Amino acid sequence: MVETEKTRFTTSSLRAYIMIAVLAGIWLYFHWATNSIFLTPRNLSNLATQMSVTGILAVGMLMLIVSGNIDLSVGSVLGFAGGIAAYSMSIHGYGLPAAIVFAVSVGILIGTFQGALTAYLNIPAFIVTLGGLLAWRGAVKWLLGGNTVPVADETFKAIGQRNIPVEAGWILAALGIAFALFTAYRRARSEAAYGDGKVNYVLLLLNVAIPIVGIVAFIWVMNGYQGVPIPVLIFVSVALIGVFLTTSTVFGRYLYAIGGNPDAARLSGINNKRNILKVYALLGAFTGIAALIFTARVGSAAPDAGTLKELDAIAACVIGGASLMGGRGTVFGACIGALIMASLDNGMSLLKKARSSSLQSGSI
Repeated sequence: MVETEKTRFTTSSLRAYIMIAVLAGIWLYFHWATNSIFLTPRNLSNLATQMSVTGILAVGMLMLIVSGNIDLSVGSVLGFAGGIAAYSMSIHGYGLPAAIVFAVSVGILIGTFQGALTAYLNIPAFIVTLGGLLAWRGAVKWLLGGNTVPVADETFKAIGQRNIPVEAGWILAALGIAFALFTAYRRARSEAAYGDGKVNYVLLLLNVAIPIVGIVAFIWVMNGYQGVPIPVLIFVSVALIGVFLTTSTVFGRYLYAIGGNPDAARLSGINNKRNILKVYALLGAFTGIAALIFTARVGSAAPDAGTLKELDAIAACVIGGASLMGGRGTVFGACIGALIMASLDNGMSLLKKARSSSLQSGSI
């Protein structure tokens, strides 16, 4: 029973194609319903920026859900980490590097603390992180005194509001295409080494054609309106890190094994507790990064920042095909899930504005 490339059509592949088809249907409907506004470069740039925070959280949440755990506190941690960054800059006068270190460090420390309670004290993740949701929300309210703390540093706000130059976007596209070709070539060489020793260059080009078209289309659309937004660039970088960790590292394989059958994973020599601690700390780091983008985009830290973001991240993972029981899910699916949710939110907002405008013009 030798499986060929033509018959390698798994359930996960089918799920990915279905999600892409659903996303395309949503986009086409909203483009029609909003009088051809939805698919304009400006709105797609705004859409990508809107999904960046949820997408980054979803990447970390996906790895945690795959391991059979969950985190209900990421919204509160996002607000607390963002409050720490804004407070350190506006009140104490620290610079941008210190604010970045503080926000990411706070996320890692909180993630490590909650991971230790879950992994080593065997407290259910739901209980630990539900308590964290309340505790860290109270912490940010205490830190900010119930007030909104504005950030005046333009360099910091650029993290969430600026775009890279058009030329830089095409340079990134060239680097992305080169990386895609190199990765596909290495994979083809590896498969050939265990096969007949020949590289099928036609199949290689076919496999890499879709990613290349996607890279070029993405940069072309983003450059159609001021260039690639910096939050989107950060999100893509985090997503690539997530893909690498889940597909090309022992740590990623361990997470799937732990989520699929924790007892079997433990008996096979995997240190379940240590890997769960690691994935909680990793989610904390990603939450700190998302907090910086969220705070920079708004230009201030508020006591209610990040409210319900944990539900957005979990929903994005589930929409993308992850199982809350663990052992199943992909970073690509989580990102598509986040994009679907952002598209619905963005499309409904545009639809509301379009109907309000039509009612006003009709009344006139």
